[in-house]
Amino acid sequence: MGDFLLFMALTAAMGLAIFLSMPIVYSKRAQGRWATGLNAAAIGILVFLLADVFSDVSPILYPSGYVANLGYSVAFAIAFVVAFLGLYFVDNLPRTAPRGSRVLASADAAASSGAVPRRTALIIALGIGLQNLTEGLVFGVNWTLGALGILAVVFVGFFLQNVTEGFPIASPFLGTNARRGVAMMTGLFLVGGLPTLIGGAVGYFWSSNLFLVIFDALAIGAIAYVILPMLQVAFRQLESREASIRRNRLVYLGVMVGFALGFVVNAV
Repeated sequence: MGDFLLFMALTAAMGLAIFLSMPIVYSKRAQGRWATGLNAAAIGILVFLLADVFSDVSPILYPSGYVANLGYSVAFAIAFVVAFLGLYFVDNLPRTAPRGSRVLASADAAASSGAVPRRTALIIALGIGLQNLTEGLVFGVNWTLGALGILAVVFVGFFLQNVTEGFPIASPFLGTNARRGVAMMTGLFLVGGLPTLIGGAVGYFWSSNLFLVIFDALAIGAIAYVILPMLQVAFRQLESREASIRRNRLVYLGVMVGFALGFVVNAV
């Protein structure tokens, strides 16, 4: 019992490390060009997470090099499509609005009050939550194997990686006037971080290659989808061509920095 409690405490520290990004999210500097840079870095982090999760599952999909395991590949493809289309349908649920001339005013009010950023942030949090579920599974499996050296590397790597994951979740609010109360952001961060504990508990008691393939594919499908609305925001049209060019340069730099940050913290 004591071993399990220690394991869950470490898993909780990993998953809830996402809250360490909260002070930066609420910083007054997270506006203007800083907001653009943070949003772009968040995209870079998500791109890295895509590569990172696939690197975990690829040895199972391709056990003998370039020859894929047919059963696992089919399971991976189905789970990927389920996650991608599932988030698509959630993201495109009809928004209720009055008929006639009040529709535009209602849409503007929803955007200014944060309804659209909230939905986008929830979609991103769900995607990151699925990714963190797989991290918990990996940590749980390695704990039961008693590989202390690997455990230390996994814990430090996942802890540092989770610190950066608050930025993608908060990115829809940065640079906008949308309301982002502490209670709401706490809920979104829990959606992203708590699945680590669930995955850890499952991995502690049971795991299989098929299970890992399915949940890694769900994570990849979810992350692939949430990157798309973030790119739409990052490259939205500005008031002048010169401003768009300056913004685009900042986005390119931010994506590169975000990817490099994800790589560095994962390599520590």
